[in-house]
Amino acid sequence: MKITIGYLYADLMNIYGDTGNIIALKKRAQWRGIDVEVKNISVGDKLKKGDADIFFFGGGQDQAQSIVASDLESSGKGKIIKAEIERGVPLLSICGGYQLLGEYYKPHKGPKLPGTELFPAYTLASHDRMIGNLVINSMFGTLVGFENHSGKTYLKNKVSPLGMVVKGWGNNGKDRTEGCIYKNAVGCYMHGSLLPKNPKLADWFLKKALEVKYGKEIELEPLDDTLELQAHNSAVKRFG
Repeated sequence: MKITIGYLYADLMNIYGDTGNIIALKKRAQWRGIDVEVKNISVGDKLKKGDADIFFFGGGQDQAQSIVASDLESSGKGKIIKAEIERGVPLLSICGGYQLLGEYYKPHKGPKLPGTELFPAYTLASHDRMIGNLVINSMFGTLVGFENHSGKTYLKNKVSPLGMVVKGWGNNGKDRTEGCIYKNAVGCYMHGSLLPKNPKLADWFLKKALEVKYGKEIELEPLDDTLELQAHNSAVKRFG
């Protein structure tokens, strides 16, 4: 078996250790004998249906977000990504990537940056810097990460958050929600990187990617997650 990871705007949206998520997905697949290709998809690149079995979209600064928002709209990539999520392709987006997959992001200066409207959510710039360790309860169990953002995201239409905040700020520091989940797409503020410390979530992405690609139920071979779970449990104990 083989999977292709589509790394969206890796040259522009890759702060706070986000690329570690690509490394975690790649290694956890390879340890099981699954071939992995990482395909960088940025401004000027074309994207079509089937190009990626998993998408990853990291965080970036306002200037980079403006460039990416324009490209998502003008190149048609935003519509293609949205269509791929509708057919079940999994996606992980963090911080700026998460914001640009909502309805819009409104920075302090300048016009709204249009989003793809994948997630029924919108983000407003604020003067609050929400930074620190983040622990949430989710459908995947307890998740740990690190947040660093000033944008406040608000969910609409009773959409499901990724989880509820135990420690930290989450989407906006007010309603205790963190992230958003739609079909097999996840948006959140959990940098750090997220997947190395949360192996259950990493394997969920791999499982969904393989099932959509090959059209059958997939059971992943178990891995020895002793070190990963030590890191996870230490973070929960210390910050949760």
